[in-house]
Amino acid sequence: MSSASNRESGVITVILGGGRGARLDPLTRLRSKPAVPIAGKYRLIDIPISNSIHSGMERIFVLTQFNSISLHRHIVRTYKFDPFSRGFVQILPAQQTPDDDSWFQGTADAVRQHLQIITELRGDLVLILAGDHIYRMDYRRLVREHLEHGAELTLSVSPSTKAEIAGYGAVRLAPDGSVLEFREKPATEEARSGMEASPEFLAAHGVDASRPYLASMGIYLFDKKVLVESLEERVADFGRDVVPAAVGRRKIHAHLFDGYWRDIGTIRSFYEAHLDLVRPEPPFEFGDPEWPFYTHPRYLPGARVSGTRFNRSILSEGSVIMDSTVEDSVIGVRTVLHRVTVRRSLLMGADPHPPEGPPDAPPVGIGEGTLIQGAIIDKNARIGRHVRIVNSRKIAAAEGPGWAIRDGIVVVTKNAVIPDGFTL
Repeated sequence: MSSASNRESGVITVILGGGRGARLDPLTRLRSKPAVPIAGKYRLIDIPISNSIHSGMERIFVLTQFNSISLHRHIVRTYKFDPFSRGFVQILPAQQTPDDDSWFQGTADAVRQHLQIITELRGDLVLILAGDHIYRMDYRRLVREHLEHGAELTLSVSPSTKAEIAGYGAVRLAPDGSVLEFREKPATEEARSGMEASPEFLAAHGVDASRPYLASMGIYLFDKKVLVESLEERVADFGRDVVPAAVGRRKIHAHLFDGYWRDIGTIRSFYEAHLDLVRPEPPFEFGDPEWPFYTHPRYLPGARVSGTRFNRSILSEGSVIMDSTVEDSVIGVRTVLHRVTVRRSLLMGADPHPPEGPPDAPPVGIGEGTLIQGAIIDKNARIGRHVRIVNSRKIAAAEGPGWAIRDGIVVVTKNAVIPDGFTL
């Protein structure tokens, strides 16, 4: 095996899963953001873990903090390696120690608090990943570029428009791909000034000129020694503190990734990612046989369907759909619909043993005569008969018992009870 291959297999992966996820409220009220269900049967955390496993990087730490019980349960049930393998997915929760009794103060601080555990493993490269993005990436390409350029830190960057770059770290590169400047979330014209990639660079990499900015994807590959030195002081975040401080002091390279990538930061981005999945020619699919995404095996029967019209939709196993219409929607595991119309919506389905509702509550599922349109229905929802959830008044934000509106999208919360005849 070559020296480069040895270093690829020796990468230590650290996935950041501890954030509060406030912008994804109410989906994150009872779970951490990486544990949010996605695409009918997966969790967000399955994406970086699966990418790491397929890339041959099977020593994986997941840092957790807020609402982490369901995330812990999912990881323990799903990721079991052969006893003769060196692979593992280990949870590192926030904890009090003799040296530090504080909660994580940010992404960099979370890694700093667990540096001793991370650095005691063999291997001199540490890959830092976010736990809330949708993409398919072979990290071995990132590692090879890191080694070929003799970098101390490599960032993965994605071409972005002017509107998109305001939400990310903007990276300015030299012609050889080394990082000259990093600006965190440049929201104004003045802040963005001079950060565009050159037309020659864009053309050489086949990138359309409408996406002239390079956004940091929150994927960082560090030489272990450099990571330790970068975290010696109490810094909070990689994007706000560590990377800007390293520019000009460290040899930083940028790896260009021009595939599908979504940062699931808001209810709107989460909703639109699901609409992407049900397009006639979706820009991203979970079902690539060469690179499948792993999740908890449920051993459910196939969905049972009768008298129902489906169009541009995903139907997950264990569901029972009777005399309904489903269009441009994702239907999660164990969903029950009876004479229901669902359009442009995400239904997360149900757990195997949902909590009991009040004595007069409808059963788990969606009752007869109900219309769901442009909405997200979280797990175990009990929605009664002849309910209309359509946000016909186009309210941008609101709150009520068992529901919330965020970015104009109605979210029925986990375990909610919506009575017969309710209209929103």
